[in-house]
Amino acid sequence: MKKGLIIGISLLLLVATGGLAQNVAPAQDPHAEHMKFTAVEQDWAKQRADKSPRHQEWVKVKNGDRQVNSFLVFPEVKNKATAIVVIHEIFGMSDWVRSLTDQLAEAGYIAIAPDLLSGLGPKGGGSSELDRSAIGQAIRDLPADQITGDLNAVADYVSKLPACNGKVAVAGFCYGGSQSFRFATNRPSLKAAFVFYGTGPESADAIAKINCPVYGFYAGNDARVDQTVPKTQEMMKAAGKTFEPVTYDGAGHGFMRAGEDPGDKNESNKKARDEAWVRWKDLLKKI
Repeated sequence: MKKGLIIGISLLLLVATGGLAQNVAPAQDPHAEHMKFTAVEQDWAKQRADKSPRHQEWVKVKNGDRQVNSFLVFPEVKNKATAIVVIHEIFGMSDWVRSLTDQLAEAGYIAIAPDLLSGLGPKGGGSSELDRSAIGQAIRDLPADQITGDLNAVADYVSKLPACNGKVAVAGFCYGGSQSFRFATNRPSLKAAFVFYGTGPESADAIAKINCPVYGFYAGNDARVDQTVPKTQEMMKAAGKTFEPVTYDGAGHGFMRAGEDPGDKNESNKKARDEAWVRWKDLLKKI
């Protein structure tokens, strides 16, 4: 075969292969866009948390042989306060999580956010030692029993603080939203669970164990999560449980964070965040 012919055939094969590759849809990670959106460091969130006048500290909470590094913020109030366990997004402990935890303290609540990746960093640390891709995979690999143990240990710890009135609620976002719903199935003493764009349990037996009201906050432009809500409503109703979901039109997944990000151009995210905060604070007052 002549050299020119060989080159020609090779080029044709390359073009054909490239064209074929373009027509094959890659496997989609449901959090891909969410991960892409937060790839840039959130300096605005860091600055807000760092400038807070409230008392903040990092505490290590024991769960067996584990030490769960947790961000704790106290409100500036006269009386004992209700505590809220904050479960982070799939990005692990972030500046935005610290800022959100501080905002809950600003509203009058003791807030504590555990880093569920504590001890899993290459140097024995947590989320701060892992890059974005490593964090996502590490969170997906977390054993369910370990997550429950960490959250129970943190809830026990904060409930016994002298400044706490003994009441504990849970709130989570994205991955953390699903985990907050799940935690309600594992801790009967919870006063409320606040689920931000997270999915509910698929087991009727698990739902039967929920003792507290569950309040859902969902984005109108979040079909992956939204399509699970009707089934969750059906199962919660059948079990005689309280589940009150609200969907915010035009908002996208992660609107509580995106809604205060100066770089986000979706006005619906800001509107949803503002409305969700009003609702959330009203619900917290009922605990």
